Amino acid sequence: MPFYVYAEDQPDVADQLETLCEEHWSYMDRFADRLILRGPTVSDDGEEHTGSVHVVDLADRAAAERFAREEPFWKAGLYRDLAVVAAEVLLSRAPEADVPYTLVTAQWPVPVRAAGDVVSGDAGQQGPSGAEPDGRLVFVAALVDDEGTGTTGVVAAVRALPDEARSLVQPIADRLAGGRTVALTAQRWERGGRD
Repeated sequence: MPFYVYAEDQPDVADQLETLCEEHWSYMDRFADRLILRGPTVSDDGEEHTGSVHVVDLADRAAAERFAREEPFWKAGLYRDLAVVAAEVLLSRAPEADVPYTLVTAQWPVPVRAAGDVVSGDAGQQGPSGAEPDGRLVFVAALVDDEGTGTTGVVAAVRALPDEARSLVQPIADRLAGGRTVALTAQRWERGGRD
């Protein structure tokens, strides 16, 4: 089952992150065949690391929690907050290198509708005659409760700057939230990994 794992950095840890970078990558290499999406969130100017995003396919919540808590940055106390949420991947394309991306997220407290009602075609804005989803969407997942019976949020990686990315994801998020308008957060994101 895929899990969305997001860790927010403690303030002023850039040097420590750099020191542990190889250890972090080596740890992630162990999960390379199960990582669906990975990379850091960064400041608006792209200069500072602000957090880490991983969508990883693991057996269950216990394995996902272990994955998150055994990660070297977490073990060193470099993260202030950690979220581990089950996800249903709706759209996944390989992100390009050196392209500006935005991570758009929203969470709501109560599951809204059955996750099984969501299909891959719901992930993007359809053009005439059911055309492909908008090509700027490279990843979209519904965050779901542990039973997979209802959505509790959305996460998307979009090849666009924050305002445009939010506008692309808003209709998807609102649909996943049962038709109500949800507040989205948007932050710069970069494709991660060694390559």
